[in-house]
Amino acid sequence: MLRKIIHIDEDKCTGCGLCVDACHEGAIAMVDGKARLVRDDYCDGLGDCLPACPTDAITFIEREAAPYDEAAVAAHLAARNNSGMSSSAPAAPHGGCPGSAARTLIDDAPKPAPSPAHHGGCPGSRSRSLDGAPAPAPTPAGRAAAPAAAGATDALSAVAAALPNRLAQWPCQIKLVPVQAPYYQGRGLLIAADCTAFACASFHERFMSGNVTIIGCPKLDEGSYTDKLAAIIAANDITSVTVARMEVPCCGGLERAAAEACAQSGKDIPFEVVTFAVNGDVIG
Repeated sequence: MLRKIIHIDEDKCTGCGLCVDACHEGAIAMVDGKARLVRDDYCDGLGDCLPACPTDAITFIEREAAPYDEAAVAAHLAARNNSGMSSSAPAAPHGGCPGSAARTLIDDAPKPAPSPAHHGGCPGSRSRSLDGAPAPAPTPAGRAAAPAAAGATDALSAVAAALPNRLAQWPCQIKLVPVQAPYYQGRGLLIAADCTAFACASFHERFMSGNVTIIGCPKLDEGSYTDKLAAIIAANDITSVTVARMEVPCCGGLERAAAEACAQSGKDIPFEVVTFAVNGDVIG
């Protein structure tokens, strides 16, 4: 299949090995002192290795390549771990990325016993608890728990009024939004990873207000966002571009697509990246 995949320029490669550590799928290895892509089907095309290379020896190209095989990667990493091969990435029980081991983010919260993960290894799918508070009793999907009294209803209404919805348009999925529309004109464009609004409680007010918000996940969506984003930026009077991403490596694909789209559009407009920790804190 024709797809995006990394290319390593051996003339630029110094053999530092940083890209090997950065590749969570084990697609890159050191061969005769140089970094090499050892198997096409181990490369997910997200490019976590690109920013690790100090000599810009790694780039994206589009060529005929075997599709990414998550099961093969999991088996490869499991075999590598069992053989005792060293790796700077922490081992995960499912044989995948450093973002997949279960953990809690509150130091004084009870630590659950580790349990095996059943997915194939995306850095953004690590199972984790974000606070130590007891979970509320379950309620029917899409409904809030019934208020104890009329006063509680008034309080909920007041909170809703204080936190209005800041979504400026529909649809909001990158794959679904039109290239040109009146609502883009004279506004900032917020390109947000799917998880950001769930991680940050004040996301609507702090980041969406005044912007057109479009969302996506480079790990789950097919193809590249770059051409679509470039067309949107080029065709409309967009005043700024902000990327909201999570700290997990797979979100790097969204950031790179947005940066490439701005360059491809030919417009010189303000560009910013906001990075969230999984507990909602802004860390970059």
